[in-house]
Amino acid sequence: MIKYLKAFLLLSFVAGCASHGTPELSGMSPKAQAVVIKQYGGLYKVGNPYQIMGRWYYQKEDYQYSEIGIASWYGDDFHAKRTANGEKYDMNTLTAAHRTLPLPSIVRVTNLENGRSLVLRVNDRGPYAKERIIDISKRGAQLLGYQTKGTAKVKVEIMEEESKALKAALLGQDYQKAIAVATLPSDVNNSEIVVTGAETKSATSKKHFIQAGSFRERDLALKFEKKLKKFGATQIVQADVNGTIYYRVRLGPITAEDVAQDKLLNIQSSGFHDARIVKE
Repeated sequence: MIKYLKAFLLLSFVAGCASHGTPELSGMSPKAQAVVIKQYGGLYKVGNPYQIMGRWYYQKEDYQYSEIGIASWYGDDFHAKRTANGEKYDMNTLTAAHRTLPLPSIVRVTNLENGRSLVLRVNDRGPYAKERIIDISKRGAQLLGYQTKGTAKVKVEIMEEESKALKAALLGQDYQKAIAVATLPSDVNNSEIVVTGAETKSATSKKHFIQAGSFRERDLALKFEKKLKKFGATQIVQADVNGTIYYRVRLGPITAEDVAQDKLLNIQSSGFHDARIVKE
C-alpha cells in the first residue's frame, strides 16, 4: 500500500515548480499550501447548485463524506487549464475533481481492486460521465495503479481535519482552532433525537446508517421513506439543528461497514445521489 511517499512528494514539489500548473503541495503545512494556492490564482469556494446534462448537483461542506464508486482520470487535454477554484491544473501533481465537495478539500482515495491508498487535493469539478464519483490527475491514477486501465473501483473519504485547516488558512482564519472544531460532535444534539418506528440509538452504538434524505416537513419524509423501504428497514430521525426541526430518513442499522458501503453504492446508483453513511 502506498503511504504518501515522502520522498516522492519532495521530488514532485521540485518538478511541480517548473510545470504549467499549481505545484505539488502534499506534505506542506496548511498555511504554506494556502500561500502557494493563492499565488497560482486559487481560492476557497463551495459554490451554488448547478446543472450538467440535465442533472443537478448540490455543492456543500460535507465533512462526513464517504463514498464507494468508480474513479477515472484526466490528463493532457486539461493540463495547464484553470480548475474550478482558479488554480491551474497540473496532471503530474496529486489533485482530483469532485462534483460537490468544497474546493479545495483533502480526500483519501483507496483503490479497492489493489489496496493502494493516496491522499489528494480536490480543486476541480467533475466527473459527469457514467456515474463516476471522482476524476483523478494522471499521476494520481498512476500511483493508484489504474492509469493504463482507465478506471477503478475506489473508496473516497474526506479528511475532515486537513480540509478544515486548509479552508481556514485560505480564509485567513485560525486554522489551529479549525482543527479543534473538527473534533466536536455533529450538528445534531443526540439527547434530543426522537426516532419514529425504531428504538432510539445512542451516540456510542457505533452502528452504521445510510441517510438518504432530510426534510423540514414530516409528511415529505414519510413519502420519501416509502421509496427507500425496498432497500431494507428504514427509520425517520427527528433532529433539532439550531432550533430548526429536520426529519432525516435513514436505512439501517447496519453493523458491518463494508456491508453499509456496498448498500450505499446500490442506493446511490438507484437515484438517491445524496445518500451517505452516518455512524451512531
